[in-house]
Amino acid sequence: MTTSPADPSEGAGRGGRGLKLLAVTACPTGIAHTYMAAEKLTQAARSLGHEIKVETQGSIGAENVLSDNDVRDADGVIIAADKDVDLGRFVGKKVVAVGVAEGIHRPERLIERVRSAPVHEGGGGAAVPESGGGKERSAGYKALMNGVSYMIPFVVVGGLLIAISLALGGHATPEGLKIPPGSFWADVNSIGTIGFQLMVPILSGYIAYAIGDRPALVPGVIGGWIATHGELYGMKDASAGFIGGIVTGFLAGYLVVWIKKVEVPRFVRPIMPIIVIPVLATTALGLFFISVLGKPISWVFTHLTGWLSGMTGTSAIALGAILGLMIAFDMGGPVNKTAFLFGSGLIASGNQAVMGMCAAAIPVMPLGQGLATLVRRRLYSEQERETGMAALFMGLFGISEGAIPFAAARPAQVIPANMLGGAVAGAVAGMAGVSDAVPHGGPIVAVLGAVGGAPMFFVAVVAGALVTALATVAPADVAERRKGRATGAGAAAPVPEPAPVPVPEPVPVGAGAAAVAVSSGEAAVSRTADEDVPEVLSGYLTPGTVATRLAADGKEAAIRELAGLAAATGKVADVAELVRVALAREAQGTTGLGEEIAIPHAKTDAVTAPVVAFARSPEGIEWGSLDGTLAKLVFLIAVPEAAAGDEHLRILALLSRKLMDTDFRARLQGAEDAAGVLRVLGEIR
Repeated sequence: MTTSPADPSEGAGRGGRGLKLLAVTACPTGIAHTYMAAEKLTQAARSLGHEIKVETQGSIGAENVLSDNDVRDADGVIIAADKDVDLGRFVGKKVVAVGVAEGIHRPERLIERVRSAPVHEGGGGAAVPESGGGKERSAGYKALMNGVSYMIPFVVVGGLLIAISLALGGHATPEGLKIPPGSFWADVNSIGTIGFQLMVPILSGYIAYAIGDRPALVPGVIGGWIATHGELYGMKDASAGFIGGIVTGFLAGYLVVWIKKVEVPRFVRPIMPIIVIPVLATTALGLFFISVLGKPISWVFTHLTGWLSGMTGTSAIALGAILGLMIAFDMGGPVNKTAFLFGSGLIASGNQAVMGMCAAAIPVMPLGQGLATLVRRRLYSEQERETGMAALFMGLFGISEGAIPFAAARPAQVIPANMLGGAVAGAVAGMAGVSDAVPHGGPIVAVLGAVGGAPMFFVAVVAGALVTALATVAPADVAERRKGRATGAGAAAPVPEPAPVPVPEPVPVGAGAAAVAVSSGEAAVSRTADEDVPEVLSGYLTPGTVATRLAADGKEAAIRELAGLAAATGKVADVAELVRVALAREAQGTTGLGEEIAIPHAKTDAVTAPVVAFARSPEGIEWGSLDGTLAKLVFLIAVPEAAAGDEHLRILALLSRKLMDTDFRARLQGAEDAAGVLRVLGEIR
């Protein structure tokens, strides 16, 4: 989005000309506020006589990306974002960094602040906004999510390649599932193993990167590698696993931030981010982990093994539960490996029952987390649901690491659920006397004939996976119900369910029919179809989905009323489900955008094709907007889950930009009937 200078303000910029500005806008979800801020900054720059180019970092990707030539010629840069924006490309330029809400509500003031803004000297991290636009996650949470998002592809690729190679080329042997050396499937397995070896270093590196920027990437990656190679600190058969990688990521990031604060001579500053900081941080972190953290981990590993060895004569159920808890705790980490090596070590002595308990617990975590993404899809992002499908596949082959992305993203929720399911699986296997002749787990070993008591083995696995899935989603369900009761109940008496909204019959565009009056509550909605109405928003908004007056006086009732309008198109298979998904999205964060606008949206299979409904509320509805205004222009966007792709994001971006135009909003408010509304909205391209 680029503007040309308007009439320049007196004395502005170089030689009396307007300033040449750049901007980057971004919000946590990358949807509406990103584009609203871009539009507002563009309008403000034009009115003040400046030229501006705005890069939007939205969910559909970066658009209008700033080039090196743009940066070289710019007088200043505005960062209006509520998430990290890399400032490395703006070295030597005046930079103002604020929250996205500032870009929407005070664009003129931001542009004026550029004149006196400090020059960005480099070596710093990502932009940190001075004020956010709404409730924000902590910096630590953002860093963790950054690491998880980069780690997921390594988990999926590595895990699936290993699983495929074991399924098609593996054979059960006393030493476990083996693939003939030198075979095609051995090469595929090796490639998958490399992906798994890089998984934790990538997690650690990008956690560090989110905290300390590029100088922290190398110490983070190397620290993660050290965490996964226990032989460096006295653990020959295990390592600190993904938990160790999270620790090294945060240590590396904050260590780099601390080093950056040290004052150094000016001639040393250029080499600080590329040489000095990475070398110092990597060396210090590596030695600290090997010499200080590694020894306690090794000590715990050794004593856990001894403790388990003394339990072999106790109840098989109790032993199975304990082994299941340990297997599920860190999925390949030291606690997991202690239980696994204990079970596999007893196979040679003729005791295969302990390995049977471990084998039943090993697949529970990926199977349970994958199942959770299926039974409560609305609680997970699209990327998480895709990871869940991969986790299910990995679980079938005994690859417990498939659950690591979920545990890393929500450790307090996922790890206890994993442990509970693992304990159930181990206890059931112990009670039934399940045995395993090879040091491997998962349904694959039973299919290959290495498990004794296979029917009860599958019972144990299924029971554990179900417990894990339910324990994962139950807290979210309980919290949602409590929130629903809190918002749906008044002081003492419950608020009755809103009455069903009469569904209007759609009027064909250009059919020459007479105006049709449709009653909605107390309001009369006029539909006119005898004029040439333009196609609006790719045809998703039609005369039948427009109401000139909302009868509702609350957010939930308004969404129900708009869903009723959408249902008139025949594209809504389940109105109640559409309403539920839209309200669930509201629970994550308001869709009240300010400027008297709200755009609730839902991505759900309750609709069979994209549909947009619009209505006006003369009195306004409380929507929790950032600027405190009541919503008077309300759009509902509904798209199908599977086939829509990023269509709803495209619609949101188009609407958000155009609705920032004050004259456009005024004409939309003043349109006399549905046809008039559609003519105004037809300007959106």
